Amino acid sequence: MFMGPGHNKVAADDIRICGTVCSAGAFFNARGKIIGGNIMQKSNEQIAMRAGMTSIIINVFLSIFKLCAGIFGNSAAMIADAVHSLTDLVSTVVAMVGIKLAGQKPDKNHPYGHERFECVATLILAALIAVVGIGIGWAGLQMIISGCFNEIGIPSLLAMVAAIVSICVKEGVYWYMRSIAKKIDSSALMADAVHSRADGLSSIGSLIGILGARIGFPVLDSVAAIVICLFILKTAFSIFVDAIGRLTDKACDDKTVEEIRTVILAQAEVEGIDQLKTRLAGNRIYVDVEICVNPSFTLQEAHDISQNVHDAIEREFPKVKHCMVHVNPA
Repeated sequence: MFMGPGHNKVAADDIRICGTVCSAGAFFNARGKIIGGNIMQKSNEQIAMRAGMTSIIINVFLSIFKLCAGIFGNSAAMIADAVHSLTDLVSTVVAMVGIKLAGQKPDKNHPYGHERFECVATLILAALIAVVGIGIGWAGLQMIISGCFNEIGIPSLLAMVAAIVSICVKEGVYWYMRSIAKKIDSSALMADAVHSRADGLSSIGSLIGILGARIGFPVLDSVAAIVICLFILKTAFSIFVDAIGRLTDKACDDKTVEEIRTVILAQAEVEGIDQLKTRLAGNRIYVDVEICVNPSFTLQEAHDISQNVHDAIEREFPKVKHCMVHVNPA
């Protein structure tokens, strides 16, 4: 069909207008999805709260058991380990508060939601894990420097049994919390799971120290403490880096970006992609894309194409919370 210069100008203007209209339409639909997303977040929040309460109950009973075992089993290491287990209660509460805040609905001051509060909680947990690691390592180093190993009493078998029980229980809690964290994609809950494992590692140090004291080599406790400290610090650093990435608009991994690109190009009448940007906000994804379509399409036709792209992205990628589609002439 022949199109004069005036028709081309109108079509081009339509496309420019469509870029704005389709973006607004995408935002409107994103708002509709946020409502559904809140239902999913509410369910995930309830799962996280149950997991957190389970962890708290286990830690309370385990701490009491280890404290009694340390007192009656003549083990200062086990008493210290019991106090350390109580710090897990703090980390779990921090994780639960962070998840609770992240699950709030968007408001006037936070129109895009509160997901990043969970990242803030994760940073706090990373700091707590690092402090635990440094404390364990420093105590071991001080003992080696002082050389006061003869002052350590010989613990009873009860203390050794308590250390073994603690290792098994804390490892179990770690895998339980880890599975829940992966299920609901919660960085704060994952950090809390790692903190639980750090507590288990400290119990390994206690076990080595108790065993070493019983066989005449108490220095083993201090050596083990320093090694465990390094493992804990490495883990804390990894958690810190991940949380910082989610707070600073880090892009999705290359595999996810390519999958999104493939979905977009598979939509009818999409001739190309001028720009595709993604960013992480907590455990959710934001997508901004500029697609190319035939400049002869009307405003309504271009809008329908962009709507199809928008819907396809949100359908194929449930983590996408907000998708903005802009239309350019090819």
